[in-house]
Formats: sequence, structure tokens, C-alpha cells
Amino acid sequence: MRRFLAIFAALSVSLSAAQPALAQENPLAASDSAAQAAAQSAAQPDPKSEQASHKISEMLTRKFGVAREKAQTIAAAVMSSASKYSLPPALLLAIISIESRFKETAKGPNNATGLMQVVPSAHKKLVRNVDLTDPEDNIETGSAILHGYVKSAQGDVDAALKSYGGSRAYAEKVSLRVKTFEPAASVDAASANGQ
Repeated sequence: MRRFLAIFAALSVSLSAAQPALAQENPLAASDSAAQAAAQSAAQPDPKSEQASHKISEMLTRKFGVAREKAQTIAAAVMSSASKYSLPPALLLAIISIESRFKETAKGPNNATGLMQVVPSAHKKLVRNVDLTDPEDNIETGSAILHGYVKSAQGDVDAALKSYGGSRAYAEKVSLRVKTFEPAASVDAASANGQ
């Protein structure tokens, strides 16, 4: 995943450097360049999201003893998956804290693996060619699973949590834990605090 992002970033830089020459040679290329520039700016992280990611990584380091670099990786992956799947970042963090205590190599019953304790045998199509011990891959996969449960439950997050964790008690535990992460994970709170 990291290699893909590095290659993509390098390709984007080389394409943006070539845009002025293309615009002079071909006027149609100029409109393509404008579309590419718009796509690149849309792909750039939102400052509010970056602020929330920073607050999350600080909290993970301070409160849970996660190494700074790992905390930054987890925070960025949480914010990315939360945005992609329309899930609250605090919800994903609560699940991770309960399932693995932020240990990416955690193993559980039924071969549950990684931060979000994804069970490979239950989600064969989603875990094909995925390293579940990689924080980014695990959070992406776990978020996709949770999103599927939310859709199946027609938006009922409690029902989705019961499906994800197997019980009403699990859903209640996660709901309570969400409150721990809301101050750090809230994009609005990050912008309101001016950080």
C-alpha cells in the first residue's frame, strides 16, 4: 500500500511538471491539465482532517503508549477509512482499542487478525491479497466490513456493531468507548479549537 502511494505521488509530480509544456503544444491538453489539477486538489487532505489526525496520533501516543510513527499511521488510516465509508473516526478508534489495544499483530479467536480483528474465514473476498497485520490494510478492511453491516442494518450502528462483535454487550461497550475518542477524532472540534 505504501509503495503504491509513493509511486502515485511520484507520478503526480512528474505529470504536474509536464503540464505547462503540454498546454503550449496542445490547447486540448490544457483542459486535461485543468481537470488533472482539480483531481489533485480534491485528493489533497482536508486541513480539518489533518488536524484531527494529528490530535488522534497524539492521544494514541500519550494515552495508549503507541509509538509516534505507528500512531500517525493508525490515525491517517482511520481518517481515510472513516471518510471513505462515512463512519465516525471515534467509532473506528473505539473498535480498535477494544479489539486489539492498538497492537497491529494481535491474534484472536477464529484467527481474528490485526487492529480491527478481521476474521479471514468470514470475509474471504475482502481479505484476498491483504496483509491484515498492516495497519492501513486492516483498518481499510475492517471499515469495509463494518460499513457493509451498517448498510445491511439500514443505518442502525448498534445493530451493525452486534454483527461485527457478536453481541449486544459488545455494541454497548463500543458505544461507551466512542466517547473517549470523540474529543480527538472530531473534525469539527479540531477546527473549533484552532489547531
